[in-house]
Amino acid sequence: MPNLLHLDSSADTATSRSRAITASFADAWRSLGDDHTVTRRDLHVDQPPHLSDPALHWPARLRLPGAAPDPAAEALQAELIAELTAADVVVVGAPLYNYTVPSTLKAWLDNVHLPGVTAPFDGDDQQPMLGRPLLIATSRGGSYDVGSPTEGWDHAVPVLEQILGATLGMVVEVIAVNLTLSGQIAMPDGARERAERELAEALAAAADAARRLG
Repeated sequence: MPNLLHLDSSADTATSRSRAITASFADAWRSLGDDHTVTRRDLHVDQPPHLSDPALHWPARLRLPGAAPDPAAEALQAELIAELTAADVVVVGAPLYNYTVPSTLKAWLDNVHLPGVTAPFDGDDQQPMLGRPLLIATSRGGSYDVGSPTEGWDHAVPVLEQILGATLGMVVEVIAVNLTLSGQIAMPDGARERAERELAEALAAAADAARRLG
């Protein structure tokens, strides 16, 4: 049965646009049939801890002698990795917080990026996610257009592309919406209209992607 891992990280559980986009994807995925299952993890509601011990950066066979990380932390890391590797497709909501990913999403990344287990290190067959699709749904309060003063300030999508794409080997697609703060703060003329247009297009694109990847 095709399984989707649905991750959200926005602290806004009511009006988040990244959540709306991932929900559109997940709803379309479920509509493909009862055999299309969804594993849901809300990284804001059920926050993964930051790594409590440097030994958790490594699997047991690669740790320094005497390393003894907390068994509960080790068990949670194994659970998060098992959820990831059981997924045929992953959708992750990644709003831009202070120009990067929310800390809860970073904690999840630190747990699932494990050299020699999910990332290549010292042998073959160490990329279980190789070739599997990943859709990143990102929302940005402002605009980071090419040629704008803030071009290149988005340090969220590149992090995910590097860790989950280049390192874990997933095939990455990105759906982005901008100007999500246009309803709260002063912005140039047309900003709110552009934000609403981009959201509508993103919701449709997410549903289309789910049907294509499912």
